[in-house]
Amino acid sequence: MGWGRMPATMRFFQDLSLSAFTAGFVAVLVGFTSSVALVFQAAQAFGATPAQISSWMWALGLGMGLCSLLPSLWLRKPVMVAWSTPGAAVLATAGLAGGFSMAQAIGAFIVCALLIVLVGATGWFERIMNRIPMEIAAALLAGVLARFGLQAFGAAQTALPLVLLMLLCYLLARRLWPRYAIVVTLAAAIAYAALRGQMQWSAVHWKLAMPVFTLPEFSLPAMVSLALPLFVVTMASQNLPGVAVIRASGYDLPISRLITMTGLATLVLAPFGAFALNFSAITAAICMGPEAHEDRSKRYTAAASCGLLYVVIGIFGAVVTGLLTAFPPELVVAIAGLALLGTIGNGLAAAVRSEAHREAALITFLVTLSGVVIGGVGSAFWGVVAGSVALFVQQYGQKRSE
Repeated sequence: MGWGRMPATMRFFQDLSLSAFTAGFVAVLVGFTSSVALVFQAAQAFGATPAQISSWMWALGLGMGLCSLLPSLWLRKPVMVAWSTPGAAVLATAGLAGGFSMAQAIGAFIVCALLIVLVGATGWFERIMNRIPMEIAAALLAGVLARFGLQAFGAAQTALPLVLLMLLCYLLARRLWPRYAIVVTLAAAIAYAALRGQMQWSAVHWKLAMPVFTLPEFSLPAMVSLALPLFVVTMASQNLPGVAVIRASGYDLPISRLITMTGLATLVLAPFGAFALNFSAITAAICMGPEAHEDRSKRYTAAASCGLLYVVIGIFGAVVTGLLTAFPPELVVAIAGLALLGTIGNGLAAAVRSEAHREAALITFLVTLSGVVIGGVGSAFWGVVAGSVALFVQQYGQKRSE
């Protein structure tokens, strides 16, 4: 069986393109810089030492990397796994409020991982997702990503020359070299930031990350205050929009098996600081969109490249984290917004395509775009709820009455 899969690695190098690798790099850049501070805060809320924080980065980088790299190569379809950003926010808040120890937090991570494995193994989550119309899923995708598009142009308030340069480079490259538009834009932005002295090289620290094992402690308060909220927000605010991205991008992936995989990876790496691994949404859209590769069958190389970079981050920890956080924040949000323009447009087009689902899809889009958080659960979940309720009210019993 191993011999039969050898050509997969060779095919990866044949299918890999500069645009696909750049998409993988942009995904890592956006995913890391947008939420790494939250992960640090979550670790510090449990009294983590610098060595334990480094271990968290090691475990998360390795988990995200291998869960993205290996399935992408095996299935030859883009599989994108990330840490739970809303989960980190929940941990940072609940950890400080509850005064939990690191051992109790690790116990909660393990319980959350077991719940994710249960949901994946039973197929419950996939069955729910199968009942959501494609228009609602496309509207959810557009709503999640549109915020990044807005932030891209909002960055002009604090870095007008940089954003204008990037927009001009993007438009020219889209006309002259459409396949390499993001490559050209990113290169020009980095060159401009370096020449202006805006790269924060002082953030780079040259040391390797080492795993630190923490013996878990299981307590009922930690289960209620940490494990259950972490599980709920991971499924509702991460896996739900993640599946929407997969479906809206036209890929047929074994959702339940992949969710089980993320749960098992979290279970193994939890004692070292991996609190929750799940499908990514924003970064997945970058690697699954047309900017990654014009050929849909070769976009898996973008996800595999992203996974490889995550593994490197896990091993080198502080070094790569410092390099990624050295970029100006305006550069990061601008390149993310520009890289997602095509996917946002496709999502909106698919959402309003059917007149029967158009209004419900628009409600889904607007609620998701609002960023509303209710009960600690993000707008992606409430967008789907609002759209589904609208669809039910408008169409229930309609066919039977005709």
